[in-house]
Amino acid sequence: MIKDIQSKIKKLKEEKDFCILAHSYMAQEIKEIADFKGDSYALAVKSKDVPQKNVIMCGVRFMAETVKILAPEKNVYLANSVAGCPMAEQMDRDVISIVKEQYPDYAVVAYINTTASLKTICDVCVTSSSAVKICKKMDADKILFIPDCNLGAYVAKQVPEKEFKLLNGGCPTHAKIAEKKLLEAIEAHPDAKVLVHPECQPDVVKHADYVGSTSGIMNFAKESSDKEFIIGTEIAIAEELQYACPDKKFYPMSKELICSNMKSTTLMDVYHCLNGECGEEIHLDEEERVKAKHCIDEMIRLG
Repeated sequence: MIKDIQSKIKKLKEEKDFCILAHSYMAQEIKEIADFKGDSYALAVKSKDVPQKNVIMCGVRFMAETVKILAPEKNVYLANSVAGCPMAEQMDRDVISIVKEQYPDYAVVAYINTTASLKTICDVCVTSSSAVKICKKMDADKILFIPDCNLGAYVAKQVPEKEFKLLNGGCPTHAKIAEKKLLEAIEAHPDAKVLVHPECQPDVVKHADYVGSTSGIMNFAKESSDKEFIIGTEIAIAEELQYACPDKKFYPMSKELICSNMKSTTLMDVYHCLNGECGEEIHLDEEERVKAKHCIDEMIRLG
């Protein structure tokens, strides 16, 4: 059944001139039919140069918005219209505008996991892999890092020469995993290297052999001579690595590391989106799009 639907999707995307992007946290059957898979920003960059006129994002809303920001000439669709990101949605433009008034001498650094609207009032955007480098290179000595306080704390530790202001926000999926869960995994798999996303709590991150983005974790595991790994990010990454490296063993840090928002998109959603029966086309006001793009352009300049 799955193979039949995948074949129909592949045929439809060719007939209707669609490119399918799938975030790394998507289910394996979706990643298998995607033209590109990876981190959110990398996918948005890819979308600029694809020949297809139409793009389906299999991920969450802010990711589809980022595609539209960078590729405004494309028709961009979110495969499942209810697929949001709690981290991206927990701080809005009005709230951060008030915080900026309280800290006027702080430059605002926005994690890519923010809405297009919020990006319009930020100075620079960062990814988990570029955040340390960009914060180091910025002229500003005081940084308001939003929205993820765990990622912000990790960056602040790597950039001690600057002053950071963090707010109480972040990824609920990564943040809910306590140090106790990781210690249990280490006890069960004492020979495994620990690879952790910096969205996890500092008490978890401190035990890691490697800290990095989703793609960074995957590349480290693939290139390492070690044979066992505890994966401290969304459970789909451990699964994908199991397929990619059958000679190695990968253990999720916790069975609770599942993003329900990512998992809300199904293979049938992609099929129905191609047929115009579900999903949502992303529209951005041009003024908003240009303002949001400014902080991404700054990321490219500094990164």
